[in-house]
Amino acid sequence: MKESVLIIFVLFIISSCGDTAINTSNKVSNLKELNEAIGNAEAGEVIVMADGVWKDVQIRFYGEGTENKPISLKAETPGGVLIQGQSNLSLGGRYLKVEGLHFTNGYSPTRSVISYSLNKDTLAHHTTVTNCVITDFNKPQRNQSDLWVQMKGRHNQLDHCYIAGKANRGPTVRVDLEGNESIKNYHKIIHNHFGPRPPKGGPSAETIQVGNSYTSMAPSYTMVADNLFERCNGEVEVISSKTNFNEFRNNVFYKSEGSLVTRHGNYCTIDGNYFIGDDKSDHIGGIRLIGTGHWVSNNYFYNLNGKIFRSPLAVMNGIPKSPLNRYIQVTDVVVAYNTWVNCINPLQFGVGSNIAEKDVLPASEIRSERPIRTIVANNLIYNAIGDKEPIVAHDQLDGIEFKSNLISNQGVSFTPTDGFVMKDFSLNEIEDAIWVPASGMPEVEIHNGFEFEKMTKDLFGNSRKDKDAVGAISSTSGASPDIMNWDKYGPSWDLQLDNNLESQNHQVSNASELFSTLEKANDTDVIILKPGTYEINESLKIDKPITIKSENDSNKALIKYMGTASSPAFEMNPKGDLTLSNVKLQGSKIQYAFASLSKDMSSPYSLKIDNCEISDFDYILKAYKYSMCVDLVLSSSSFKNCNNGFDLSEETDDKGDYNAENFIIENSQFDNIDRKLVDYYRGGYDESTVGGNLLVKNSQFTRCGSKDRTGTLLNTYGILNVDIADNVFKNNQIQRVAQLWGAKNNTHSNNTITNSGKIVVEENLKLKLMY
Repeated sequence: MKESVLIIFVLFIISSCGDTAINTSNKVSNLKELNEAIGNAEAGEVIVMADGVWKDVQIRFYGEGTENKPISLKAETPGGVLIQGQSNLSLGGRYLKVEGLHFTNGYSPTRSVISYSLNKDTLAHHTTVTNCVITDFNKPQRNQSDLWVQMKGRHNQLDHCYIAGKANRGPTVRVDLEGNESIKNYHKIIHNHFGPRPPKGGPSAETIQVGNSYTSMAPSYTMVADNLFERCNGEVEVISSKTNFNEFRNNVFYKSEGSLVTRHGNYCTIDGNYFIGDDKSDHIGGIRLIGTGHWVSNNYFYNLNGKIFRSPLAVMNGIPKSPLNRYIQVTDVVVAYNTWVNCINPLQFGVGSNIAEKDVLPASEIRSERPIRTIVANNLIYNAIGDKEPIVAHDQLDGIEFKSNLISNQGVSFTPTDGFVMKDFSLNEIEDAIWVPASGMPEVEIHNGFEFEKMTKDLFGNSRKDKDAVGAISSTSGASPDIMNWDKYGPSWDLQLDNNLESQNHQVSNASELFSTLEKANDTDVIILKPGTYEINESLKIDKPITIKSENDSNKALIKYMGTASSPAFEMNPKGDLTLSNVKLQGSKIQYAFASLSKDMSSPYSLKIDNCEISDFDYILKAYKYSMCVDLVLSSSSFKNCNNGFDLSEETDDKGDYNAENFIIENSQFDNIDRKLVDYYRGGYDESTVGGNLLVKNSQFTRCGSKDRTGTLLNTYGILNVDIADNVFKNNQIQRVAQLWGAKNNTHSNNTITNSGKIVVEENLKLKLMY
């Protein structure tokens, strides 16, 4: 009797569970088995991909699951399935779940790596990709565009993933809204770790883009929350919001050289985010606002040095009657209860005002519409060193209302001061980079604006009803936010992301040992050259971070390159990062000292030359089209008897791209370089691109440029940031040392020019419009 009752009870439980019944599992070991399993899958089934390398697989995952019985595709072991080669994943149907896959060592043969659609008619809805990884899954060249994650449909989610290393054109993640099935999508992008993205050298390299210009008036309701953006340096926009009603909450932007930008669209909520900067970079930004109805509250900005478009807070000017793809006027925006700590020029208004360029730009490009009906209230600013311009007005501030803002500026006065209470106070550091108000803060009467009562909690989640105060943090009670705990973001499985590798030293005494040691060395290792001459006939391949230096600083080793014409002594490959120190490098006037690959530069490279002597080459550096150098640094070195200098001029498509992000010349000497010493080009008017960057300082140039047809020694056409200072130019047979773009951040100072032409400044450089 008892057994009968038990059987009936179990049957009742199973039948009453319905969709929550136990799922079935199907393990597959190859693409054929996987396709069969997908084709036969029913709601509740779990398809398990066997651990190992899956190469050249295009997975089309279609199914009709239910809310309680999704169809799952997962790795046998999280991270154990390596998807390589020309591979991708397309999703279609409802209630699907993908888990534990790792895309690496390959690229997608189509426009996306993971797509929440099979085709234009079959989208994914209520579908989740979780606990997955995409690393360095780049197209062969940076101009080839794709998306690593393309979200379509509705109610989809990307969570607990690690995505890093995208170097080619296109956003890392994009939400697309074409078609009724993809508007009002309510997607969630949450708890992910977006790892380093190198500078692309031009536009179209966002980490997240929500919508595009032409769907920017559509409602999206996308939520981007609780993510870590670590060194996402692809371009000026880390996040580009281009639709309506999106929310950006509780994200951490860590040393990312860009900003969260409401590029198009309106009514975004930006609340509870952390923006953490770095003294070493002047490019790390915060929030940039365009459009209508945004609420910016409870955000924390620390140690940000970004300027203008990358300011800690940049409120832009708009274009009258702006088309969808340009700049809509800022109206009806609220900036309240935020905190800026040790940020340079933290609040900037009228950013992008370009009335002075009306002679070279059409009226449709002039940003003259100032922000209006915008309130800045109950914010806190603290500067350990007084800032003469904590509020920067690029245009009139007649549309901005300042109320009840508190600033400690070490007694340094500034304008405007209406709406700002200047009082001394102190902060305490409760964890790395997080500073909170100390006890005894000055009282400031809180401004109660329209709907301010809806901001009920502060950055730490404390109720403002208990203690309302200016700034993002009203109370320090409760747990520390622990935002620097990397374990809070990304997948559950260990990626072994060790950024502090221990380098090893390797001593070599001849060319053969140099080649073999370079091939076997690990990342960040140091190759030490014993005194002597190293004659080499083939290029040294640089495809990892490596240092090559002489053992004896006073007796430099000589690398004598005897290779064929137009071949480089050092061949810079994707991910190559060479530091060459205390070395002599000599050619025979027909080779290149350094050059990128002429094709398939899937990732950028870097080159640092310190205390070296380089002579007798055709080109010192030849950078080919679509190559990208992140850091090109010359220090305390001499260069002589070369036909050409540094050629960074191949991006002639005029799409805003350029061949090097940062080019620094310091304390160096150049003698008898026949043609241009620097040919650094960026074509195409794209005002939201803020590079490249050239610094020429404390260096000497003698007998250079005599055979150059243009008569210009340093060509920097279209490069936005140029500083030529404290140099000596002597007996260079040229017309111009440089021609600078006066309307941008191009400067020259304290240079001594003798028999070397002059530095010319053109206030309004004419460029080809990209739009």
